[in-house]
Amino acid sequence: MKKRQFSLCTRLVGGFLATSAVFAAAAGLFFWGAMHVAQRRSALASAEDAAPVIVIDAGHGGEDGGASGADGTLEKNLNLSVAEILAQLLEAAGYDVRMTRTDDRMLYDRYGDLTDYTGHRKTYDLRNRLRFAGEADAALFVSIHMNKFPQEKYSGLQVYYAAAEGSRAVADAVQNTVKTYLQPDNDRQTKQAGSAIYLLNRIDIPAVMIECGFLSNDAELQRLKDAEYRRALALCITCAIAECMG
Repeated sequence: MKKRQFSLCTRLVGGFLATSAVFAAAAGLFFWGAMHVAQRRSALASAEDAAPVIVIDAGHGGEDGGASGADGTLEKNLNLSVAEILAQLLEAAGYDVRMTRTDDRMLYDRYGDLTDYTGHRKTYDLRNRLRFAGEADAALFVSIHMNKFPQEKYSGLQVYYAAAEGSRAVADAVQNTVKTYLQPDNDRQTKQAGSAIYLLNRIDIPAVMIECGFLSNDAELQRLKDAEYRRALALCITCAIAECMG
């Protein structure tokens, strides 16, 4: 695989939060740089050098709203918004991106395995996300979520990783990039997923779950509700993935 040059991305991301105008300029320049690299890659690509497939999984959906903020903000909607922006950025960077969902629904009936899903919706929803990643022959699986805790004081992005080789490197890169450029006070560490995290515990390819922030922390909730902040977050994740995958 031809190595992408993402020094442009890492140079720009350091200053994009100074003002809205700076962020807009940095994002625009990143798109220009990413498109330039993608065009060069397309010209050089061969059948043996296909773009890596990245599956972006927007957690929850439909009748499964996930966590919620004190004001009623639902996790499922924030997940989808971040996932959509992330997909656009990664596509601009030349990756083959597939999304498990692009609208507000659960995925339990994607493959029509049962005629009645009563009592089985959550299990089949998760099972089908896993199946989707396998059928896509993905090189990386990225699941987007939001966190919540009974005590409001907790905040900050945290990344969990699967046992598959390469997962931790991506998780560490995302965690460190977000700390460096977006959440300087975030001292959270990446963690290997335990048995409670269905997808990461069962997947056999590099995979991470990104808990983007705590809906139970009002200050962080307000940031996550801001479209510009979500774009900044997605740009950090994009840069981290690109530097790990090449």
